[in-house]
Amino acid sequence: MTARHVEPLRIALVCGALFALLAVMAGAFGAHGLRGVLGDRGLEVFQTAVTYQVYHSLALILVSILPMAGLSRRLLGIAAGFFLAGILLFSGSLYLLVLTDIRWVGPVTPIGGASFMVGWILVVISGFRR
Repeated sequence: MTARHVEPLRIALVCGALFALLAVMAGAFGAHGLRGVLGDRGLEVFQTAVTYQVYHSLALILVSILPMAGLSRRLLGIAAGFFLAGILLFSGSLYLLVLTDIRWVGPVTPIGGASFMVGWILVVISGFRR
């Protein structure tokens, strides 16, 4: 590996850890900083964003280590891209929606959800192709 080439699965590992850290921070912010600022529905949506961010941060870490079990690096790298896109689109749109009340981001959320699903499908295919 050259200094210019960073392996996609290493990026997945680092992004997974960073997004997990950010999810913990967002969760604490939601629990302590947004109480009394947002209504119950807003807090619920914010918590949904945090929850999906945590799950898929762990999924990024998972796909970065699954090649050690002999699974396809290529498929898992693509899955990582979908998980990353899902975090940004799904959780990101929910954070924006709740914190800014920008309504046009609402339709972005299902695209993020679909990205999560494609990522998991690629993990399943990788398992079958082993």
